[in-house]
Amino acid sequence: MIERYTLPEMGRVWSDQHKYELWCRVETLVLESHAAAGRVPGDVVEPVRNAPPPTPERVAEIEETTQHDVIAFLTAWADNTEPRSAAAYVHHGMTSSDLLDTALAVQLTDATDVLLAKADRLVAALRDHGLAHRSTIRVGRTHGVHAEPVVWGHRVADLAFAAARSRDRLRAAREAVGVVAISGAVGTYSLIDPAVETTVAEALGLRPADASTQVVLRDGISEWVSALAIIATVCEAIALEVRHGQRTEVRELSEAFGSGQKGSSAMPHKKNPIRSERIAGLARVVRAAIVPVMEGIPLWHERDISHSSTERVFLPDAAITTDYLLHLTAGLVENLVVDADRMRANLESTGGLIYTSSVLLELVEGGLSREDAYALVQTAAMETWNSGTPFRETLRARATSSGVTLDEARLEEICRPEQYVANLGPLFDRLAALS
Repeated sequence: MIERYTLPEMGRVWSDQHKYELWCRVETLVLESHAAAGRVPGDVVEPVRNAPPPTPERVAEIEETTQHDVIAFLTAWADNTEPRSAAAYVHHGMTSSDLLDTALAVQLTDATDVLLAKADRLVAALRDHGLAHRSTIRVGRTHGVHAEPVVWGHRVADLAFAAARSRDRLRAAREAVGVVAISGAVGTYSLIDPAVETTVAEALGLRPADASTQVVLRDGISEWVSALAIIATVCEAIALEVRHGQRTEVRELSEAFGSGQKGSSAMPHKKNPIRSERIAGLARVVRAAIVPVMEGIPLWHERDISHSSTERVFLPDAAITTDYLLHLTAGLVENLVVDADRMRANLESTGGLIYTSSVLLELVEGGLSREDAYALVQTAAMETWNSGTPFRETLRARATSSGVTLDEARLEEICRPEQYVANLGPLFDRLAALS
């Protein structure tokens, strides 16, 4: 992922230098386990433990010849070991994927922990924003068309619960990828004691794989990437709400616009939802990782490496992009500008059409058939759409011509937006308890 969208903490998780540090750690843990069991000389452990990780540049230089990254790493690290002879016992009984998959599991769980912290921030921001606007009346829209009165906090609550569910899916996916496999060339422990795998897993705070055939089957990693894609898409849903709300003809919501900020090189008046649009664009990047990573599940027999190149690109990019998306989206919510007066004005702009559902039920409860009541209300509503005459006037005229008596006092009571949101108390209680 390009530096523009890479935050330092997540960038560090996926850096080549950190990867080689993890490889050194895994190899050292294996060596320590061998030494404790008497499989290798005990005096080789300390020189290996003290050997500094090789630089990415040195590994790349050796790989130009070996065309094998793990052998290049082992050679470069051996060059850093004093005495070099101690390095002869490094990678003892292992195959490349023992090292690669185990270190990758550490990267994936470390990346997940970074993401979970940011997801917690987003959930809290949505919760607090929703509670702050539990009484902010606005019009609800279905198909983009005015429907019934709602409160802005209700829409935010829906997004808050979605963000929390998405975070919890990621937490579950962490367990799926936190798997250690140190089982040898085809996963049969032919040259390594299974106890080594268990010992290393415990030291890393992970668990041994249920089974491996040199590689860990990629269903867990696919689950993890899918969890990231859902998080990214929930971020996009939040951003989409802001993008619609910031349109000139709506103007109910807007991103914070800083002093000195510019919206257009040509039009000085512009205040564009650039943060929300960036979120929408980057969510596509994360979703794009699902299929390539999932296609790493079916490999030839015990192993091929058709998954390897895919994962080198998509796993870091998906994690880095989701990290940036969570950061962007939390900031968007925390600084969101809400125009409650404009929300109210938009709600009233259709002349009362948003109350047709209550009027329909009132007429039915007054004795009309649903079909007759619907026809009366719809005819009046269409007249309001076409003429701009307030709905109560067209309704009154249509009722008179149909011989239907209206209870004006009752209509006054039900044609209030507060009537539509009176039952939302328990929802906001649940929102307040969200953590």
